[in-house]
Amino acid sequence: MDALVEDNYVEMAQEKGKYFMDKLKEINNPHIIEVRGKGLLIGIEFDHHAGEYCDELKEEGVLAHETHQTVIRFAPPLVITKEEIDWAVEKIKKVLDK
Repeated sequence: MDALVEDNYVEMAQEKGKYFMDKLKEINNPHIIEVRGKGLLIGIEFDHHAGEYCDELKEEGVLAHETHQTVIRFAPPLVITKEEIDWAVEKIKKVLDK
């Protein structure tokens, strides 16, 4: 617990989570209802069943979990870099554009 505080992981998670959510909000897709989250726990809510997206994202190398049938949840590690977030967002865009 001390390491989380001393190494500023909480602040880093908030900063990277905001960066990730801002990038996801830039995705122009009519089926996205909302992007929401706290820190690096982030969800995208759709107006339809989202399970197929999770399967396609996995094929692209991005782990995501379907929750409540219409939400895709992302929970990347605290040590994720902005470059890795950018890579993931590009893969997410690719899947959603299909």
